[in-house]
Amino acid sequence: MADTLPLKRTVPARHVFAIYWRTWGAQIRSIIEYPADLWVMASAGAMWNILQFAFIAVLFANVPDVAGWGYHEMLLLSGLLSVAGGLNALFWDGIWSTGGMVLKGDIDYRITRPAPVVIQIGSAHIGMQSIGEVVFGTAMFAYGWIGAGISPALLPVGVLALVVAGIIESALVTALCAVNFWIKGHMSIFAFLMIDLQGNSMRLPLGIFPTAVRVLAMFIVPVAFVNFVPVAVLTGHMNAWWLIGTPVTALAAILLAAGVYRLGLRSYDSSGH
Repeated sequence: MADTLPLKRTVPARHVFAIYWRTWGAQIRSIIEYPADLWVMASAGAMWNILQFAFIAVLFANVPDVAGWGYHEMLLLSGLLSVAGGLNALFWDGIWSTGGMVLKGDIDYRITRPAPVVIQIGSAHIGMQSIGEVVFGTAMFAYGWIGAGISPALLPVGVLALVVAGIIESALVTALCAVNFWIKGHMSIFAFLMIDLQGNSMRLPLGIFPTAVRVLAMFIVPVAFVNFVPVAVLTGHMNAWWLIGTPVTALAAILLAAGVYRLGLRSYDSSGH
């Protein structure tokens, strides 16, 4: 089983990326075959973000700020989180099927292919709602950026924040979905709990929550580095040094995801065992 581990060192990086993009491209071509489904799902993703936009607008029609955070700063938080979730669904949505593949033994024939298993699974599906999430989330982020008066000189930091947010989100989801190698089940319950934590806390300033929630989101399951930390730095709520933690967290999350998935594959014994 050791020869089938994901992100194996003997597999050239160029080969890994080529496999990923070929598989992802095949998913795109299949989606384009059904344009009506594509537009319905993309609209659904955008609609969820429109509701978030409306919620923030209604909130700030009644209060001047939330824990010192203004309207446009809250748009930055919500927009960046939507982009992170959308990028995960657009480029790595197949990872959510890990539990089902473990139960059905569908990982068996992926092990026999000359490609990292995690790459094959991660690129096996595209969430069509992600298009609306990424587009509208980016629009919210841009509108919040302009309204908050952030300097155009910081645009590279903003672009980096968008990219790294998607990486951290995907890596954390991968690590938590890999738990299904040991806790058998179709649903990746721990990954869903993380998404629920984000949805309930990371669209609001972290300072309004109890210390336990802040510690959990910053250092245990570091979802705060997806959107809260970079936005807090950009808007002056946190020291600029905290921004270093974002790429560091991304690297740590990638290593964690690769390690947990590697261990999961080592313990995998096909279905019926």
